[in-house]
Amino acid sequence: MQARITVLIPSYNRPSALAVTLTGLCFQEYQDFDVVISDQSNTLVYHDASVQTVIRLLEKKGHPVRQLVNLPRRGLAQQRQFLLDSVASRYCLYLDDDVLLEPFVMGNMLQAQEEEDIGFVGQALIGLSYRNDYRPHQQAIELWEGPVEPELVTPQHASWQRHALHNAANILHVQEKMQLSPNRQRKYKVAWVGGCVLYDVQKLRETGGFEFWKEIPEEHVGEDVLAQLRVMKRFGGCGLIPSGAYHQEAPTTIVNRKFDIPKELAL
Repeated sequence: MQARITVLIPSYNRPSALAVTLTGLCFQEYQDFDVVISDQSNTLVYHDASVQTVIRLLEKKGHPVRQLVNLPRRGLAQQRQFLLDSVASRYCLYLDDDVLLEPFVMGNMLQAQEEEDIGFVGQALIGLSYRNDYRPHQQAIELWEGPVEPELVTPQHASWQRHALHNAANILHVQEKMQLSPNRQRKYKVAWVGGCVLYDVQKLRETGGFEFWKEIPEEHVGEDVLAQLRVMKRFGGCGLIPSGAYHQEAPTTIVNRKFDIPKELAL
């Protein structure tokens, strides 16, 4: 029987971080999911003993794990489209290979998604090394007080500045100030969400997914941003707070960041 959510993990040269990411999936309270990993590493992450141990545990718990290889590398947008092409479920969770989830995350995201019937729900990543770095000037939050609606957000709109809320540990500080908990969550307006985003698969495909990979240089950033902007324009999307998604703060694997897709391609 097809799972309700397929977790999609693009991976590159981070076996230790991937093992931690997969461990977070092992202990999700929501259980109806399977996992697809697409690896582009120089030495495949599947050769790592820790990665294999966690994969075996996921499968023991009833979560099939497909271990795909996507070579040669043709950029992150192509990697994400390759993963999307593998999905048969209603929803997919794009999860970066250096993110640790608390147990409530997947279930809460699905609950919000089904309440609103929108394009996506995201949880912003928290960098715990910034826990004592308070940035009030970056912590403005716009809550959805009614139903989540489609929005046009571009680099030219004032709403683009919402992205600052997702820097460092801002989300952690805001949710602590608001005294939120997994049983008392709120939806808020976003420019985009990086690293942990649950999509309605059909809505993502209807807005083109990541097919634009054919139009851009192999070295780029912002492929997830453009996909979300297009989905949000047509179907709506939101962030969910409190977040239980933690960035492992591993060094970036994207060195050349000159081609920023949302600033280069028309929405």
